[in-house]
Order: sequence, then C-alpha cells, then structure tokens
Amino acid sequence: MEKQKRVIVVTGFGPFGEHTVNASWVAVQELEKLGLGEEIDLHIYEIPVEYQTVQKLIPGLWDKHSPQLIVHVGVSGMATTVTLEKCGHNIGYLGLDNCQFCPDTQCCVEGGPECLNSIVDMDLVCKRATAADLGVEFTVSTDAGRYLCDFTYYTSLYQSHGRSVFIHVPPLGKPYAATQLGLAIQMIIKVILDMIEQSEGQINCDHH
Repeated sequence: MEKQKRVIVVTGFGPFGEHTVNASWVAVQELEKLGLGEEIDLHIYEIPVEYQTVQKLIPGLWDKHSPQLIVHVGVSGMATTVTLEKCGHNIGYLGLDNCQFCPDTQCCVEGGPECLNSIVDMDLVCKRATAADLGVEFTVSTDAGRYLCDFTYYTSLYQSHGRSVFIHVPPLGKPYAATQLGLAIQMIIKVILDMIEQSEGQINCDHH
C-alpha cells in the first residue's frame, strides 16, 4: 500500500510599503523550485498584507488542505538573520494594512489568550538548521512584530492548535540571495518534519 503523502502549506506575503518585492514570497517560490521530496505534497500561497483577508484565508487553508503543518514566511526590514518565531500575540495591532485598515479591537481573536506558542521546539530547530552549515545564520525570537506577520501567526496557531511555524527573512540581498533563503526554509521544514517523525507527534508542546 502506497504511503500517504504528508501535506505542507507554505505562505509568503505580497508587496507592502518599501517591500515592493517581498523577500518572503520570493523565498517561498524558491522553496517550490527546490521541493521537499516526493513524499511531501507542498502547497504555496501568497498572502496579501490585509488583516481581513488573513482572517478568512488562514482558516480556509486549514479546511482545504488539512496539512500536517503550515509554515508562514514574512520579511523583516530589521532582520539580518533567518529568524524562527516561537509565538504569536493576540493584541496590540495598530498598524494600517495595504487597505488602510486595522481591526477596531486591535486584536486577532476576541477573548483568545494573549500569547500562543508553536508546538515545534524552535530552539532545537535553530540548532539543527545551524549545524547544516548552509552559510546562513539562524536565530530565535519571541516577538514577531505586531503587524501582519504576528497577526497571521497568531491566527494560524489559534486555528491549528499550535501546528504552525513562522519564519522571518531579511530583505533580499541584506545579506542573503533568494536561493539562500529558499534553501534555509527548505532546511527548517526538513528539520521539523524529521522531529515530528522521530517523536510521533510528541514534540515539545508548550501551549499556554
């Protein structure tokens, strides 16, 4: 009997502000070219930088694909490393999106916990990805920025009960090329899939 493919969804963001070419979406397209192996059914999506679209789109992706994991990739103008975000935050969203909109409540999910953590042990992922020696520096963060990246991550963590990951990449060429970012994301996902396989779903669950 043929082994069922594992479904992975990876998203990047569309243009916003000074990021007329969003490094996150370029990196995700590079990942698609590289692939994750024949046993992985990979789906990629470009997310508009719009709060209301995110609130509809993220639950829709979970319903449509029932993925083992969703990996979201965003760009940070302040980042100089590939940054693994440990958690998403519910409140504090004041920045206007591409539609000049921000939520009246300034939060993702009314009544939801202030912080949700990924079930994936990001410190361990960072350590193993670094050991792969791709010439890319990996770091870990607990603050995804209270804009569409953080908003998307929290929305996805809430929907998936923690089966989401968020990766921040620097702008293109500062310092990494698109191919390097694609390889970095590929490595992170492979590390996570190996961890999931080794632990049969018992990976570090730190859901508050």
